[in-house]
Amino acid sequence: MRPVAYDLAGTACEGLVSDAEGARIGVIVFPTVAGVSDHERDAAARLNAMGHTAFVADLYGTDTRDLPREAKFGLMNGLKADRAALRETLLAVRDVATAQPEFAGLRLAAAGFCFGGLCALDLARSGADLVAAASFHGLLTPSGIANPPIAARIAAFHGWDDPLARPDDVAAFGREMDAAGADWQLHAYGGTVHAFTNPQANDKPGGMAYNAAATRRAWGSLQSLLEET
Repeated sequence: MRPVAYDLAGTACEGLVSDAEGARIGVIVFPTVAGVSDHERDAAARLNAMGHTAFVADLYGTDTRDLPREAKFGLMNGLKADRAALRETLLAVRDVATAQPEFAGLRLAAAGFCFGGLCALDLARSGADLVAAASFHGLLTPSGIANPPIAARIAAFHGWDDPLARPDDVAAFGREMDAAGADWQLHAYGGTVHAFTNPQANDKPGGMAYNAAATRRAWGSLQSLLEET
């Protein structure tokens, strides 16, 4: 993977680009609340194996990598607090990704995990020219700001027992997607909680646990969605 240095409103960031020979789609990968980690590097490798080029986005900055998890929740909440400003940040990341030579001539998609799932959806909500946007155990809270028509095909891969995306949130997400005229789908996995793609998550009573079957099904569905485009 090749590191890519860039600036977000004065914050020095470093993303990662991982190329796949013969790729036709470039996927921007938005991380969990923890920021860029092995989880996102694994996601990029999975996308490469599926024939897609990947760009792992850094939203927090290189000087935050070693911060404790509690501090990273603070960073995430700061970004979530102003969804209009977050949208502009995501569009800036889009511009960084598409400026990379590995992304030249590729159609663009986005995918994310947890907070990154919200980011992938918010990039699509902006009306960005994406062929697809996918959320893995993402936060489904509507943006609360005006959305143009959504061009991307949308997929949300959701643990039905996820405490961070309750049934009311799921219903609100569906209404929002309908209002934006989106081509959208929701895959809800029973007996599945938050962080189900992360092998390090092992606290099901606390609402976060890995689920190998849900992970396999979600990635298979994403591959089908990207092939469909």
